[in-house]
Amino acid sequence: MITALLTFGLLALALGAALGWAAVRFRSNENALVEEINAVLPQTQCGQCNFPGCKPYATAIAEGRADINQCPPGGDAGIKALAALLGREPKPLSSEHGVHKPAQVARIREDECIGCYKCIAACPVDAIIGAQKYLHVVVEDLCTGCELCVAPCPVDCIDLVPYTAPRDLKWRKQIAIQSLSTL
Repeated sequence: MITALLTFGLLALALGAALGWAAVRFRSNENALVEEINAVLPQTQCGQCNFPGCKPYATAIAEGRADINQCPPGGDAGIKALAALLGREPKPLSSEHGVHKPAQVARIREDECIGCYKCIAACPVDAIIGAQKYLHVVVEDLCTGCELCVAPCPVDCIDLVPYTAPRDLKWRKQIAIQSLSTL
């Protein structure tokens, strides 16, 4: 019995090592380019580029299916960084995809929130916390200002405000956590 367990253990260890070696040996360099492009993008996950997020847009750029000027949140600086990374000439932001705006974050007017949960479902970065039929709160340090939470709100209680320097939001997070723990 012990011999069989040791045999299976050694076999599992050998197969695991072989799989690990194969993953490193046959890794695609294309993924490295996608990761480099993705690192330049603003990570708003807003979909204004006509892709469901920054990584799919980065993949499309790497594969030649998208141009470098489709990201309004990245603005001219993002286009220049992508052009430099890819050895291309910068070009103006595509007006078809929107306009560059200053950094912003969502803020929920708490006295109007009905806890419908629609903003939480729409948030691509999980920056909104709360429970159905309870107050929702935006964790501004996580909010990318993508605006995707605004349209689904049935009571129009979400405002987009200019983003200011990071601040201590521990008290707001603590209040939100406490309100969730009372459910």
